[in-house]
Amino acid sequence: MNNIIKQMLDKYTITTINDEINALKEIIQEIIICGLSRGDFFNEAAFYGGTALRIFYNLNRFSEDLDFALIKPNENFNFCKYFEYIENELKSYDLNLKISTKEKSINSNITSAFLKGDTLELILKFFPREKNNPLDRLLKNIKIKFEIDVNPPSGATYEEKDKLLPSPHRIKLYDKESLFAGKIHAILCRNWKARTKGRDLYDFIFFIATNTKVNLELLKNKLVESKYINEKDKFDVEILKKLLTKKFKEISFEDAKEDVKPFIKDATCLNLWSYDFFINLLDELN
Repeated sequence: MNNIIKQMLDKYTITTINDEINALKEIIQEIIICGLSRGDFFNEAAFYGGTALRIFYNLNRFSEDLDFALIKPNENFNFCKYFEYIENELKSYDLNLKISTKEKSINSNITSAFLKGDTLELILKFFPREKNNPLDRLLKNIKIKFEIDVNPPSGATYEEKDKLLPSPHRIKLYDKESLFAGKIHAILCRNWKARTKGRDLYDFIFFIATNTKVNLELLKNKLVESKYINEKDKFDVEILKKLLTKKFKEISFEDAKEDVKPFIKDATCLNLWSYDFFINLLDELN
């Protein structure tokens, strides 16, 4: 096994095949980010979302996707020019994955791409064992999704952070206040029909627990873009609390718990989840 990969694996406690897959995905994510940094991607874009929160702010849950937003809107942005840097970085660790793009909808600001590979092949590189493990037949191809907002609303604030592994690199990302704004927008607007993504609620608790303020300017602009509110509407923390109170009444917290369970180690932390629990958290929102 590559020594750098071994160093990165040492921070994980691995007891199940689900632990293996989560660690595998996260290490690949960090290698991808390093490759993007080598290609100066972060001169044009910033990292945000759950994976940014996990890797750079110590959120204690795993995250599936890599989310980015351009610093300046550019509807003609071409993500493909960075594929070479991602592929070269992965190849340097003997990781065989392929990138494919998803054609952007005419009405969408989101450009998407997918990185796919043989999960069993990758697990055997990270966690050598007998190939006839009975759980191996349950493995599907690993998939990591990239999403880039090429026309993001204004108001985000940023910071730069350095990482030493897999190789020293620097990235630009949303600061915690802007990440919190994005997370609240997801809770209010994410289109999961009658369901709510439990991961959004889990992250909401993280922000409250770490006394993070909300970037209200960014949040309002995102809500206006989603047509959730009007540009001329008054918007402050008290109004936001009312919007969240209404949303929490609609949520199936049992469904939300099931959504987040595969991404956390200790599901007992979900026992308190209820309408009353989240309403009480709003007292700490500022």
